[in-house]
Formats: sequence, C-alpha cells, structure tokens
Amino acid sequence: MSERGLPYVLGCPSWSEAAWQGALYPAGVSSSAFLEHYVRVFNGVEGNTTFYARPSAATVQRWASIMPPDFRFCAKFPRDISHAEDLGTMQAAAVDFVHLLAPLSSRLNPLWLQLPARFTALRLPELVSLLETLTPLSIPLAVEVRHLEFFAKGEAERSLNRLLRDYGVERICLDSRALFSCSSSDPAVLHAQGRKPRLPVRPAALTQSPQVRFIGRPELEANDPFLKPWIDKLAEWIEAGLTPHIYLHTPDNRRAPELARRFHGYLMERLPGLPELNWPEPEQRQPSLFD
Repeated sequence: MSERGLPYVLGCPSWSEAAWQGALYPAGVSSSAFLEHYVRVFNGVEGNTTFYARPSAATVQRWASIMPPDFRFCAKFPRDISHAEDLGTMQAAAVDFVHLLAPLSSRLNPLWLQLPARFTALRLPELVSLLETLTPLSIPLAVEVRHLEFFAKGEAERSLNRLLRDYGVERICLDSRALFSCSSSDPAVLHAQGRKPRLPVRPAALTQSPQVRFIGRPELEANDPFLKPWIDKLAEWIEAGLTPHIYLHTPDNRRAPELARRFHGYLMERLPGLPELNWPEPEQRQPSLFD
C-alpha cells in the first residue's frame, strides 16, 4: 500500500492540461506548478510527454524533486524507439532513455512500450532482443500491442503472453469501448475516435501491477456502464494482493480528473475503508464592490 493509503495507482494521461485550472489546479497558476498540484491528488500518471520528446536531464531532476516517493510515473519509451522499423536495433537508445530517467528511481514503475498496429507476431523476436537488453536493468516494464492478431485468442496472442510472462513484463489493457459508444459531432470526440484504437479488451495480470487505460466519453455519467466492471476487476486484484494501475482519459482530457475521481468514488463504495482523494476545495469568487 502506498504512503497515502491507496492500494492501487490512479491517474490521468498527463499533468500538463491548462484546462484543469480552476478545478484540479488553482486558477491562473503557472504551468510550471501543474505537477506540484497534480501529485497532491493522484499517485500516478501516464508518461505521454516522453513518447513525443525526451526531457532534458534538468527536467527529470525537477520531476524527481516534486514527485513523492510513492508516486508512479509510467513513462513511455519515445516513439522513435517503440515505432522503429526494427525494434531489435533500439537496444542502445532504450538503455540511454532508462539512464536519462534514472533520477526518478522507484517512481519509474513501470516503463511503457507502446507498440504500433504494424507490429505483428512475426516481429516478436525483435521484442525479445530488446527485453534481453532491458531486463538486467531491473526496471519494471509494460507493453501495449495494437495488432488484431494479438487479440484473436490464437497462437499469436498465446506467444505474446508467454513471452511477457517469462520476462516479467505486464501487458497493458486499453479499453476504448466507452469512447466508441459515443455518437457525436464534437470535434474532440471525432478526433479521439480517429486516433484511439478500437480493440477487444484484454484484462491481464501477468505481474504484480496490472495496467489499465480507460478511454471515456465527455459526459461522465455515460461512462458508468463501462466503468462498473472495472470497479469489480480492480477490487478483485487488490483483494488478491496486487497493485493495479488505472489511468482515465476523456476525448480532449478536459474531464479526465473528474472521471478518475468518479472511478475512485465507486471503488470506495466497493472497498469501504479506502481514503478520499485529496481533491482541492472549490475556489471562492472574491466579492466585488457591486455584489
């Protein structure tokens, strides 16, 4: 259990959303202070930022100085590594990335390798080559796959799961059913539906830390039929002594913190004794002379 009393890890895709000012963050707060406020509420985050660009060493040091010891940062390998034409040639780049993030220490747990849809079972030897290099570094790892053959319950999926289990690597579960249940002309929804994969759901617990990414709808209550099964699944994992992670998205992520808060509320009902999130109090508008 974490120092905050949470037996699981809860978070959002990032901490860098300016739209959260006035709700999760104080209105007008500098973006440089977003992380400081984020870690007061959540104990984990997806590392989307590292997928698109490597941080500087100074930035990593600053993150390490802000993130509490029990915080979990699931940094994604940069896309030039995960989306390389031959993953097996990326050993040196992957090791360099791990060394760059080393100041985060145990907060780096796990590192995520998000593979593209073109990564098929024929390429699993490339993944083996990379894992052979990374395993001695003793960094927890998780892999997300997107090719449909890994969801067909055939030899490709069995081979993947055996490989990951043998190397002590978790398989990330992405659940986008709520997003694709949404019929909307909202540009944010259409954009998300165009970018997010639509795949069968594969809850996996190959390690002590199952990983779930939930892509929801903008109307929070509309997600409930899709959220409720995850309440039972996380409760089951927690009761079995595992430490699951769940990260909540909405189409433009404006309401991702609220969705995460909603999820935690339901889990508190399922597992009495869970502590409340340290959610900030609503900001009070200062009265004017004309009120």
